[in-house]
Amino acid sequence: MGCAISGLAQSADLGEKKVLEEGSRLSEASIEMIKESWKVIKDDIAKVGIIVFVRLFETHPECKNVFFLFRDIKDLERLRTSRELRAHGLRVMSFIEKSVARLDQMERLEALAVNLGRSHYHYNAPPKYYSYVGVEFISAVQPILKERWTTELEEAWKTLFQYVTGLMQQGYEEESERHNQAAVSPKERVDKRNTAL
Repeated sequence: MGCAISGLAQSADLGEKKVLEEGSRLSEASIEMIKESWKVIKDDIAKVGIIVFVRLFETHPECKNVFFLFRDIKDLERLRTSRELRAHGLRVMSFIEKSVARLDQMERLEALAVNLGRSHYHYNAPPKYYSYVGVEFISAVQPILKERWTTELEEAWKTLFQYVTGLMQQGYEEESERHNQAAVSPKERVDKRNTAL
């Protein structure tokens, strides 16, 4: 998959400031392209969700370790027909749909993505996997959009996924830090504060 979207898998390494810069590059025209393409994609969201995760497990088999329901399934055909995989794919597509709907309300989009990152901390799903979903989503929707697919549309979706996965990473890290703070005893917190002074 050495195409123009291959850089997307590196987006999880972006710092918070860089992520915000990436998100700000979504022009009005890009937002409109994403919304228009979503109108076509949403007719096949169950199919797209399954394709995304089957391809994810094909290209990055280590991702299956995060999904205890799919961890031991070796047969891809069994995965394609799995009700659980279909349900998870639909949840991811629902998140994408909500993200698209919030492109005109960036504060709501940011809150949505950060909260999803926080919840992924509890699922033990680390940020290194988030960007893979965007890559597979883009591959899955190209054939659906056919001649509507353009380089500009690809860049718009890529930018959206970079932005959202960066915010998810931020949420994951915030939740991790919160849990690390909670795990420290009150005496250790006092000791750390006194040492810092």
